[in-house]
Amino acid sequence: MRRSRRTLRRAGLGVLGGTLAGLVAATVTPALVGPASGEPDRSEADEPTRIVMVDAPTVRERNRVVDLGLDLTERATRRGIEVVLHDAEDAETLRRAGFSWRVKVADLEKEVRANRRADRQYAAAVEESGLPSGRTAYRDYADYLSDLDALAAQYPTLTKPLTLENETVLGEEIRGLEVSAGADNVKDGKPVFLLMGAHHAREWPSSEHTIEFGFDLLQSYADGDARARRILSSARLVIVPVVNVDGFEVSREATPLGDFSLFDYEMKRKNCRISESTPARFTTGTCDDNPAGRLRGTDLNRNYPGFWGGGGASTNWSSDVFRGDSPGSEPESDAVREFISERAVTMMISNHTYGNLLLRPPAIAATGKAPDEPQLKAVADDMAAANDYDSQASYQLYDTSGSTEDWSYWITGGFGYTFEIGPDGFHPTYENAVVAEYLGIEPADGAGNGGNREAYYRAAEAAIDPALHSRITGTAPAKHTITVSKTHTSPTSPVIQPDGTVGDPILYEDTLTTSYASDGGRFTMDVNPSTRPLVAGRYGREAQADPQAPITLTNPAGVPGTREQETTTFEIGGLPEVDNGFATLTFPWPNGADWDFFVLGPDGEAVGSGATLANPEVIRIPDPVAGTYTVIAENYEGGSAEDDWSGEVTFQSPDPPSYTGIKEAWLLTCSDKRGNVVNTREVVVDRGETFRAGAACRRDKD
Repeated sequence: MRRSRRTLRRAGLGVLGGTLAGLVAATVTPALVGPASGEPDRSEADEPTRIVMVDAPTVRERNRVVDLGLDLTERATRRGIEVVLHDAEDAETLRRAGFSWRVKVADLEKEVRANRRADRQYAAAVEESGLPSGRTAYRDYADYLSDLDALAAQYPTLTKPLTLENETVLGEEIRGLEVSAGADNVKDGKPVFLLMGAHHAREWPSSEHTIEFGFDLLQSYADGDARARRILSSARLVIVPVVNVDGFEVSREATPLGDFSLFDYEMKRKNCRISESTPARFTTGTCDDNPAGRLRGTDLNRNYPGFWGGGGASTNWSSDVFRGDSPGSEPESDAVREFISERAVTMMISNHTYGNLLLRPPAIAATGKAPDEPQLKAVADDMAAANDYDSQASYQLYDTSGSTEDWSYWITGGFGYTFEIGPDGFHPTYENAVVAEYLGIEPADGAGNGGNREAYYRAAEAAIDPALHSRITGTAPAKHTITVSKTHTSPTSPVIQPDGTVGDPILYEDTLTTSYASDGGRFTMDVNPSTRPLVAGRYGREAQADPQAPITLTNPAGVPGTREQETTTFEIGGLPEVDNGFATLTFPWPNGADWDFFVLGPDGEAVGSGATLANPEVIRIPDPVAGTYTVIAENYEGGSAEDDWSGEVTFQSPDPPSYTGIKEAWLLTCSDKRGNVVNTREVVVDRGETFRAGAACRRDKD
C-alpha cells in the first residue's frame, strides 16, 4: 500500500551541514522501550548514535514525527525536526512512515568527548570569562547555592533569599533569589519578572543564564548604571536557577558515558518521581541507580495543569515527555505554580536548551491565538532582535501540552516565554553555550546585538511597562494591607488516554493573590488583568483591505519524469493594497496520476505541502507574507500530458476578533494591622488600564 504522506526530496528543504556540538539525547526513548510492553529494554545500539534532521515542513508532519515515538532532540524548524537514531531499527521506523532526512551528526559519542575536552581546555586557559560572575565552567548544584548565598551577603538591601513552598520529590529545597531595591518588602506592589532554569535536568546552560542575569543586574545597579537602577526601583527580579533540583543533581554528578543509553544519567531530563503506572520491577533503586535508568520521572514542562493531557506529551511513564499521573502532580511544578499565584508575575521566562528559539503561547494549535497576540509577539520580537533567535508561537513547531508559560499566561494573564538557548546541544561547550550566548559575542547568532543579556534586560523593561499589565491605585492608612484575589476553576485539555481515546477535560482550581502593605498615603499596585485570557476569548484581527484576487498557476511546459519535479512561481501582495488572512492553493489533475506539491515562501523556507492520497491536493497558508512563492510539483506516479496538473490560489480575509465579552473581577480587600477586613469591593481592570480605587479602606455608605 502506498504511504499516506511524503516529504520533499531533492527540493532543498533538508537542513544541510552543521554539527551538534553538545550532548543530545531523547525526549522519548523507543530504542530503549519494548514495542509490546512499553517498558525499558537494555538492548544496545549496534552502530554510532546519530542526529538527523527529518524533512517535515508543516506542523502536521512534525506532529507525525513526534507520534512515531522516536528520540527527539526538541530542536525543530519550519523545515523539519531533529531525531536521535540509535540504530538501524530507528531509521527503518522513519522510512516506513515515509520520511526522508539529512544526517547532522554521524557520531554523537565523538562529539561528547570533543566538547568535554574543549571545556577543560577553556577553563585551564581562561582565568576569568566576560560573564558577570567571571565563570569559566559549568556549575554543579553546590555552586549555585554558594553563589546565591554570596549574592545575598554582598547585596543585603537589594536581595532576599527565596525558598519555594514545596520540597522536591527527594526532599530538596528549591532555592532562588529576589532582587529589587528594598527587596525585603515583598508586598511593595511592584511587578515581578520571574526567570527560571533547569525544568529539564540536562539543560545546564538554562541555569547558567538565569543566575548570570542576577549577577548582572546587581553589579550594574551597584555601579550606578541608570538602566539597572530604573529596573530594580520599579520591578522585582526573581531568579530560580534550578527548578528540577533532583534531576539536575543526578545529571551533573553522573559519570559521563557518552553513549546516550538508558543508563547515561548525565542525559536525565525528568524529575525523580516514580509514577503510579510504573511496573513494580522498575520501582527499586535510587534515582541515579535504578532499573529504569534515566527514564524514571515526570517531565515537569508537560505537567502544568494548563491544557494538560493534550498532544505533545506522553501517557507512558518511561517516555522522556511523560506528563505525570495528574495535572500539576509534581511538587516542583506545583511550587512554581504556587509562587506565580501569589505574586504579580507580569513577565516570566523559562530557559531551556536548545534551538535558538523564543517561543510564546499558545503551545497547542487548537487553543487558538492568544487575545494578546499582538503584544506577546511584539515583546518576543524585541527580545529576539537582541539574541537573533526565531520568534514564534510554540505551536508553530509542534504541539506541547502542560507547559509552564501556557498555564502562566492563560490563567494569570502574565506574559510568559520559553528561551531555547543555543543552536545545538543540551549542554555543549561552556564557551559557546554560556559565555557567547549570554554576552552576544561570536559565534552566537546574537553576536553584536547584545545576546541573552540584552534580551533579559528588555524582558525586565516589558515587566514594568503598564501598557502590558494592569494597575490599581488609591490611598490607604498606614499598617493596612490591600489584597486583590480571585479563585477560579479551569479545564485541562480533553485528556488523551493510554489507549489513544480522548476523555473529558479535568477541572482544576487556582487562587491568585497580590498584596500591598501600606505605609500610609497613596499606593500603586501592579497586577495582571482581572479577566483571564482563557476567559477573554481568542485573538483574530480586523481586515485592513480586501483579499487578493485569485491567481491561476502556470504549469510549465512538458511533464517531468516519475519522481522528478518542475517549478513555478506566483506573487502574493500585502498591505495597503490587499490583506490576506489565508492563501489556499488547490491542485487538481485527471484521475490516473498522482502529483505531490510543496510550497516555499519568499525566504526559501517551506510553508506548506500537499503529499497525500487526495485529489485535489490542498495547501492552506495562514497570514502569508508578501513576496514571491515557489511551487514545486513532483510527478510521484503516472503524470503525463493527459494526466497533468493545474492549480489556483485563492485568498480569504483574516478571521475577525472573537471575544466572549465575559469580565472577571479581582476582589479587593483592605485589612487592618490585626488582620480584620475593613472593606471589600470588586475591581474589573483590563490590560493597559488603571483602576482608581480612591480611599480603598473606607467603607462606602449605602
